[in-house]
Amino acid sequence: MYLLNQSLVFPPVEYADEQGLLAVGGDLSVERLQLAYQNGIFPWYAKGEPILWWSPNPRMVLFPAQLKVSKSMKQLFNQEKFQVTHNQNFSEVIEACAKIPRKGQEDTWITTEMIQAYKNLHHKGLAHSVEVWENQKLVGGLYGVWLKDQGVFCGESMFTKVSNASKYGFIWWVQKLAKKGVGLIDCQIYTSHLASLGAEEISREEFIGFLKN
Repeated sequence: MYLLNQSLVFPPVEYADEQGLLAVGGDLSVERLQLAYQNGIFPWYAKGEPILWWSPNPRMVLFPAQLKVSKSMKQLFNQEKFQVTHNQNFSEVIEACAKIPRKGQEDTWITTEMIQAYKNLHHKGLAHSVEVWENQKLVGGLYGVWLKDQGVFCGESMFTKVSNASKYGFIWWVQKLAKKGVGLIDCQIYTSHLASLGAEEISREEFIGFLKN
């Protein structure tokens, strides 16, 4: 395990352990976070822990062309069930992601420190939010980091207060990103929910290859 200092540098991702843990320490500055994402690394740690940096193998990704939209979701889009916006309320989205209870988790990894760090990324145009509205109320959303030069969007978290709201926003966003030339959505680690939407696992080496192209 690599201990970070004040220098803006990460070890090669191949140094990560079997769980994908690569490094410990450092900070959550805009510059370090940008460097991390550009190299297939992301922070993930619990309150009270040092900052932990990860690059798992395999990596869960979604190729936009492989997006699966169920018949029931297609019906919701035909009905225009929700209204979706982009970057209209980043703060409320990330704070809602932090507050939503999650199965198997006693506390959120989206700490106050993380929230401020990603707000800073948002102000720099690197972190983006998607808002899902119903009757002018925010009922779902997601946020992540858009590596425009690399054609990759790194999803971080999503929340929903109404059934299918976050899924609706995710599908809308993937389709929008595809039109913008994004060729890969980084989903980080496997979940059955993401798999149902067409995401799959690829090797870390293959994922890093996409970032370097």
